[in-house]
Amino acid sequence: MALLLALVAGVGGAKADRIKNPTAVFSGLDKITGRIISFEVAVSETVQFGALQLTPRVCYTRPETETPNTTAFVEVDEVTFQNEHKRIFEGWMFASSPGLHGIEHPVYDVWLIDCKGGKEVITEPRELTPAEEALRRDSPPPANAQPQPRNTRRAPPANQPRPRRIEPEVPPEMREGAPDAQPPPLELNPNRE
Repeated sequence: MALLLALVAGVGGAKADRIKNPTAVFSGLDKITGRIISFEVAVSETVQFGALQLTPRVCYTRPETETPNTTAFVEVDEVTFQNEHKRIFEGWMFASSPGLHGIEHPVYDVWLIDCKGGKEVITEPRELTPAEEALRRDSPPPANAQPQPRNTRRAPPANQPRPRRIEPEVPPEMREGAPDAQPPPLELNPNRE
């Protein structure tokens, strides 16, 4: 009976474990050329895709025994012609819903595909029961507790290395000096009116 009451009350709510990955995999669309490229970025590495600079901060997947869920926290800056950086996106991307939080730019679209290389499983703590929560809330902090800073965001170092550039490969028929350096003509169907 106590077990049934505990289940109904929601004690020990289920939370999924996640795997912390060192590499995020993205796809990017150049809307001018119509080319899509997939590229890998190490966590905290900045790469440049066209005028966009992407920096994944974390990339999580779930163990194979659980429902797939791939997420990454990403910062995206647009670099202007005056070499000014403008933050256009900072948030979570979900591989299962690329349209939900993908980067939509007038020239480029970028979305998360996968995270890889992770072996460290992070076990989520279980939820506290209402009684445990009340006990934790009412107990005084330890005597040696230090106040936690509110803003832990750090400014980037002044001598930050240049980001790695990601460029789509040009098909052989479009390369300079190729015999047919023009895109193929559109074929019209003579049978259609």
